[in-house]
Amino acid sequence: MESQVSQKYVINWLNASFIIGIPILAFAAAIWHGFTYGIGWTEAIIFFIWYIFCGLSITVGYHRLFSHRSHEASWPLILFYSLFGAGAFQNSIIEWCSDHRNHHKVTDKVGDPYNAKRGFIWSHVGWIIMEEEIEADFSNVRDLMDNPIIAWQHRHIFLIGFIVGMVFPAAIGYAIGGIGVGIGCFIWGGLLRTVFVHHGTFLINSAAHIWGRQPYTTANTSRDSMILSLFTFGEGFHNYHHAFQADYRNGYKWYHWDPSKWWISSFKLLRFNRNLKKTPNYSIEVAKLDTKYAKESERVLSKNADADLSKFDRLILQYRTSMRDTMHKIATAKKQFKMPDFREKRELLRQQIAEIRADLKSVKKEIQVLFAEMRKVSAPIPA
Repeated sequence: MESQVSQKYVINWLNASFIIGIPILAFAAAIWHGFTYGIGWTEAIIFFIWYIFCGLSITVGYHRLFSHRSHEASWPLILFYSLFGAGAFQNSIIEWCSDHRNHHKVTDKVGDPYNAKRGFIWSHVGWIIMEEEIEADFSNVRDLMDNPIIAWQHRHIFLIGFIVGMVFPAAIGYAIGGIGVGIGCFIWGGLLRTVFVHHGTFLINSAAHIWGRQPYTTANTSRDSMILSLFTFGEGFHNYHHAFQADYRNGYKWYHWDPSKWWISSFKLLRFNRNLKKTPNYSIEVAKLDTKYAKESERVLSKNADADLSKFDRLILQYRTSMRDTMHKIATAKKQFKMPDFREKRELLRQQIAEIRADLKSVKKEIQVLFAEMRKVSAPIPA
C-alpha cells in the first residue's frame, strides 16, 4: 500500500450523509410503505425503468461516451444521459469524467481518486466521503465543458437530479394510482433505485479491481468478472476495458453479457450513434498472448530462478508478429469480401481466407508447444 502522506482529506458531510443516510431511509421507508399501502406492479415497473435508464446513463453516457469517447452520439441521447445521469446522483458529467480520466491516467497510484490499493472500502465509498483538500481542476475535460447540454447539467446538477430522480417517479405513480402509489414510486423509483445504481457503479471501482481474471493486462489491478457484469450493465469486463479504453464494448465477444454495448449498437442502427470504436481482434489476441507469456515466465522463474528464457523470448516475439500479421490479413480479406468491387473475386477470397486461417492455426499450435516446453524448465536443475 503506497503512502498518501502528501494528501490531506476532510469529510464531505453532504456526501457522507447521502451515501450513509439514503440506504437507511430507503429500506425503512420501503418497509413502512409495504405495510401501509402494499406494493404493486406500478412501483416495480417504475423501479425497473429508472434503474435501467439511470444505470445506462452512467455506463454508456458518463463512462463510455463522455469519459472515453468510444463513440459519438446525437444531442437527444446526450440530453437523455444528462437528465438520467443526474438522476443517478453521481455528480455532474464534468466532475465524474474528470475523476474517471484521472483514474485511468494514474491507476493504482497517488492521484487515482479511487485507488484500489488503498482497500475495498476506500475504492467503494471512502473516496466519496473523504474529500481531498485541493481546488477542483477540470482541465482534463475541456472538451466536455464546451458542450452546452453538459455545461447546463453541471450548473444545475442537484436540481435536475432531484426532479428527474425523485419527483418524476413520484409524479408518475401519483397520476396512475394516487397518493399511496406516488409515495411508493418515490421510494422504489427514487430512493431504493438510487442505492442499487450507486453500489452497482461503486463495485466497478472496488470489486472489479480485486476479484477476477487478468487475461489482457497485468499493468494494474483491474479484473474481468462475468458475474460482476450481470449487475453492472456489462462493466464487469474491467481488465479488458483498462487494456482497450477506447472500445465501445467491455465484453467484446458476442456472447459476453454487456447490455451497454447492445444499447450503443442499437442506437447506431437508429442513426443516433456513429463512429463506434472497436479494438481489432489481432490486437486483442496479441495482448492475451503477451499477458499469458508474462505470467508463464514469472511462474517458471519463481520455481527455477536459474532458468534461461532467452530462447522463449525470441520465439514469442516471432510468433507474436506472425499471429498479428496473419489475423490482420484475415480481417482485410473479410472487408474485401463484403465490398461490391470484389464480388467477382469472392470465391478466390474465400480460398485465401481458408488458407490464412490454416496458417493461423499452425501458429497457435506452435505457441502451445512453446508454453509446453516452458513448463518443462520449471523444475529446478538437479545439483
